[in-house]
Amino acid sequence: MHVLILGGTTEARRLAEILHGTVRTTSSLAGRVAAPKLPPGEVRIGGFGGAEGLARWLREHQVDAVIDATHPFADTMSFHAARAAADAHVPLLALRRPGWAPVDGDDWHMVDTLEEAAGTASALGRRVFLTTGRMGLASFAHIADAWFLLRSVDAPEPPYPPRMEVLLDRGPFTLDGEREVLRRHAIDVLVTKDSGGAATAPKLTAAREAHVPVVVVRRPPAPDAVPVAPTPEEAAAWLTGGAAALPRTG
Repeated sequence: MHVLILGGTTEARRLAEILHGTVRTTSSLAGRVAAPKLPPGEVRIGGFGGAEGLARWLREHQVDAVIDATHPFADTMSFHAARAAADAHVPLLALRRPGWAPVDGDDWHMVDTLEEAAGTASALGRRVFLTTGRMGLASFAHIADAWFLLRSVDAPEPPYPPRMEVLLDRGPFTLDGEREVLRRHAIDVLVTKDSGGAATAPKLTAAREAHVPVVVVRRPPAPDAVPVAPTPEEAAAWLTGGAAALPRTG
């Protein structure tokens, strides 16, 4: 069996580790991070050329199943995967970590886009901890009356806010570390995407403890009727016949 795993997420790497030695895997990384953590098995870096290119790759490399383990906000790739898998007649599973949910004491402000997040954040505070990644900074570039702390794996490229400090770091993050970031930089508003998962969740607890409001960007729509596994272990079970028990999108 040849399985194509899409994504450079923690879950994608874990799935490759589970399958290593028993199933042939090819992990496909987008190439947006300069020094990604490589999973075991075969690895390819870069795009496929849209849904058509991906479908062609699936046929040429005799792929038996596709696991879409991309980031929850990589919606374009997820829709390309759904179309390509259908065209190539290859089973597709989405490995998608559950989103976060607010608890008592949280002050969350839900928005649909980074543009909305920028407007909401600038209305809530003047020292913004921006944890949405370096790719969407253009949405915040026009804000001159707030200071931003951007945390990113790689250094950003313009356009970005005129008053900004960059913190190069990679999760998982600890609660004590997140508390210190908020305290040291006098953060009064946090901006995040609803990425889900435990690796970056401590910032939400730290914000709740410090009474810091959080602007949360909702996840984009996902392709309809694709079975979903919330963990790498369940995704591995799907490959051996557990698909019937998994929920579907749509």
